[in-house]
Amino acid sequence: MPRTILITGAGSGLGEGTAIGLAKKGHTVIATAESWPQVTALRDRAAAEGIPNLSVTKLNLLDPYDIAAAAKLDFDVLVSNAGIGEAGPIAEIPIPILKHNFEVNVFALLDLTQRVVRRWVKNKVKGKVVFTSSILGVVSPGMLASYSATKHALQAIAEAMQDELKEFGIQVQTINPGPFFTGFNERMVEAAYRWLDDDVNFTTRASYKAQTNALLDKPEMRLNPEDMIGKMVELIPKTTGPFRNIFPKDTADWAMAAGKAIWDRTI
Repeated sequence: MPRTILITGAGSGLGEGTAIGLAKKGHTVIATAESWPQVTALRDRAAAEGIPNLSVTKLNLLDPYDIAAAAKLDFDVLVSNAGIGEAGPIAEIPIPILKHNFEVNVFALLDLTQRVVRRWVKNKVKGKVVFTSSILGVVSPGMLASYSATKHALQAIAEAMQDELKEFGIQVQTINPGPFFTGFNERMVEAAYRWLDDDVNFTTRASYKAQTNALLDKPEMRLNPEDMIGKMVELIPKTTGPFRNIFPKDTADWAMAAGKAIWDRTI
């Protein structure tokens, strides 16, 4: 059954591919992007590929006017996909940077979701909220805790929200991508070098590079994003399915093993 879907963070990466994929499947898609250049680029792509059921508008989650305008649009599926990543040692990361990561990935996202859900309840719309979380919403490797903490918070919000909205017929689901090679993880790691200083921090830049390379610089941490896009296109419109969706299976197995290891961890 065709649905009307608003997806945030569609200016690049998984969001862009998913917006295009959903529209090609016959759904009406409102793709939102953070900046006007991204909006123009996606509009041009939709026109070039002949996708009339894909509209594109600007949505910067930190712009109150963008949020207010987006919340008034008519759709029955909200895909909260936009987010930013900050990395670095959590024992040293500047607090303003950590706060900004939470502002975008948690507070602004929740602001939009609350506005949409409030309207759905009032109008008796049996909608669906899909949160793009991450494998880092269930595990927290060293040097990635800032981003991981925002996704852990998002998991908690989604779990509680699912319980709270059942009586109104509104569904809630999370999609937890593994390490797909969109460039997001690499940019997140690189961002720490703008503040990490060997004259100030006890974590050296060399140590940080060695630890992040050990985590990310391997083929299994650079998966083909087209596989994840296909999975998101499959999951988002459905009215049945798992609440949490960690993909691919190897990543889900890693998460389960990591969770067990935490129970057995000692100090």
